[in-house]
Amino acid sequence: MIRLFVFLALLVLGAVCLAWVADQPGDIAITFRGDRYEMTPVVALCGFLVAAMALTLALWLLRTLLSTPARIAGARRAAQRERALTALSKGMIAAGSGDLRAAQRASVVAAKGLGEAPLALLLQAQTAQLAGDREATRATFARLAENPESRTLGLRGLHVEARRAGDAEAAHRYALEAHKIAPATWAGAALLEHHSANADWAAALASVEANAAQRLIDRPTADRQRAVLKTAIAQELGDRNQSEALKLVREAADLAPDLTPAVALAARLLARNGDLRRAAKMIETAWKAMPHPDLARVYVDLRPGDSASDRLARAKTLAKLASDDPESQMCVARAAIDARDFVLARRTMAPLIDATAPNRPTARMCLIMSDIEEAEHGLTGLAREWLARASRAPRDKAWVADGVISDVWAPLSPVTGQLGAFRWITPVEKLSAGAPWTPPSEADFPQSTLIEGRPEAAPPPTQPPVEDDALTKLAQIRAAARTSRPLVIEPAIVAPDDPGTKLQEH
Repeated sequence: MIRLFVFLALLVLGAVCLAWVADQPGDIAITFRGDRYEMTPVVALCGFLVAAMALTLALWLLRTLLSTPARIAGARRAAQRERALTALSKGMIAAGSGDLRAAQRASVVAAKGLGEAPLALLLQAQTAQLAGDREATRATFARLAENPESRTLGLRGLHVEARRAGDAEAAHRYALEAHKIAPATWAGAALLEHHSANADWAAALASVEANAAQRLIDRPTADRQRAVLKTAIAQELGDRNQSEALKLVREAADLAPDLTPAVALAARLLARNGDLRRAAKMIETAWKAMPHPDLARVYVDLRPGDSASDRLARAKTLAKLASDDPESQMCVARAAIDARDFVLARRTMAPLIDATAPNRPTARMCLIMSDIEEAEHGLTGLAREWLARASRAPRDKAWVADGVISDVWAPLSPVTGQLGAFRWITPVEKLSAGAPWTPPSEADFPQSTLIEGRPEAAPPPTQPPVEDDALTKLAQIRAAARTSRPLVIEPAIVAPDDPGTKLQEH
């Protein structure tokens, strides 16, 4: 509506101006090559307008004729670019789906239409990766790294290729260079992994601090990594610098209260310094959250020189904090064996080995029962039976990382090198569980009698002496039960690393 009013106003203004010119008296004379032309102002104005329009039309026609070749070439380039962009899209899809031939055809079309464009080079790199041409892949990523706009992309690709080739130093160099340009999650993780793999815990801790400051990792992840690294440093310091080790491990325990190695080491160092009350309080707090045999050992042996009865009393105190957990019962049973209170040891273990219990006794439970039998009655058949059951019993909780089972905690996974990968869990066994467990009976062991569910010593030995080969076999059974047994554990399937796709996400 406003445009209509403006148009009408301009039309009225033009009419008024034309009427004013028509009302003006006089003539306009033009002499050209001896001829004189006279006209009124209105005619002169109209002639001027017509001449201006004709000149404008002539100039437009001339410009159109002169620009036609360039316009035709531009239209051809635009069509070629459009085809290249379409081929680029199809090529990315083909490379992602593993269609090598389609990816190669699209890569040729994209390179022809886009030249050295980063996306075209990325498609070439992905196609070369799919074809297994490592040299072409590295060369393409090197060309990407030469362009300031795609430098980090090229460095990421070179980093991945260097890792695939096993060149850890080159991979670290590329990651460090990329991290200096612009902090990225992959570069920060690569620097942390490199320092951790070389056991340079101080440099790894500095990398964690830098990643946290740049918000490449969240706060819980950063705290967990700090705790793991400080625990690793404290373990290395050991007795060489107990004060510094204690400081680091206490900080680790504050950052990750569920990190049992940190709590156990902190309590042990506090006890060495004579601060038994604080050490006991730290273990008691951790025990309520997650009972662990390492915590039990430190707590029971907190005061050097204590008698077996004192250690048993301390084990009972600790067990009250998590009375329903099997670790508490096994802790008391172990201390009772040392104190030679076999009645208490059997009574404590009874709920764990009861035939009506929902779970079968684990290897450690069977070993404790074997130790009870051996300590009270000697090397009887019942002790051997418990050892045999231990060799095929379900596994207890252990430190597990990427399918690897360890009796001791480590800061890194031995498979992937991931920091803080070990978790205290029950390993997954692929082997058959074997026959259902049944409690031993008197018929199976004539040398012992069962009185109210508790084996008592038989009359003077009627059993034949144990031969040397039997002792050897028994020792082998005990060693197999107390150490790690082979398990069929399938690690998680990890897809091949695709630097192009990952870099687009970052």
